[in-house]
Amino acid sequence: MYYTGFADEAADSIEKQIEVTKELGWQYIEARNIDGKNLTDISEEKFEEVYEKLKESGIKINCFGSAVANWGKNPSQEESYTKSLEELKRAIHRMQKLGAKMIRGMSFGIPNDLPPRNPELEEKILKNLKEMVGMCEEAGITYVHENCMNYFSQSYEHMEILLAEIKSPNFKIVFDTGNPLMADNRMGEEPYQKQNSWETYQTLKDRIGYVHIKDGVYLKETEGIFPEMDYRFPGDGSGQVKKIVKDLLQNGYDGGFSMEPHMGAVYHSQEADSEAEAKYNTYLEYGNRFMDLMEEIKAEIKEANNVRS
Repeated sequence: MYYTGFADEAADSIEKQIEVTKELGWQYIEARNIDGKNLTDISEEKFEEVYEKLKESGIKINCFGSAVANWGKNPSQEESYTKSLEELKRAIHRMQKLGAKMIRGMSFGIPNDLPPRNPELEEKILKNLKEMVGMCEEAGITYVHENCMNYFSQSYEHMEILLAEIKSPNFKIVFDTGNPLMADNRMGEEPYQKQNSWETYQTLKDRIGYVHIKDGVYLKETEGIFPEMDYRFPGDGSGQVKKIVKDLLQNGYDGGFSMEPHMGAVYHSQEADSEAEAKYNTYLEYGNRFMDLMEEIKAEIKEANNVRS
């Protein structure tokens, strides 16, 4: 088991991302943005600079937080697939140099003008996903699909279809504890209910290869894709973080736990000279709180095992 996180939520520069990772005592970063650009999109010169700084520091990239097939790409448009394919090719090349073995991807966006189930579109998305998973398999990389506002995460029924259709050992689920709180469970008749983190976890748990830690409380819908959320420290929201993590450990999970706070510079119980410093401190506090929660969970499991023995 290991800890990691989207360190771009602590700082823009790779130097500060490395710094906060070391301060937490961790060895890994889930790479997403460097100076505001995804790792697939930075220049070759910038990538070489990032590579050298990581190599010098001893910090590694465990997962590539790409935008491949993400919620912003409409599966009805061929350019969405073409763009994702190009992004994946660039990502694989850079991952191989970095030694990263997982790439976070999705199953394209949810078209607003179509019903929740569209067999013709599903067939197209699955064909595209299988091709991309095949590319990852050839490169010795695992495609981890996140449960985040994308086509095959829009209901428990969709999730089951995805798991049944893509059987490759190089296709796993990255389960985010906080994402179900903002996602409709789009099956049956409207109005849809929001997904439940524990129920979503139960649907996906047999194929989970990686975990994102996020927590919060749903507030209200917005005009955009994502609703308004009150993001909170792990265990303080409705994401059932402790219950899920405890069940994972009791069932032998030994993979990564990646912090994705989405809290920005909201932590005000300490003095900070700037918003950048507040962001850094929030991420640091988030990581430390999750490690404390993990120790609490481990103690509970140990005590329960002692009672049974």
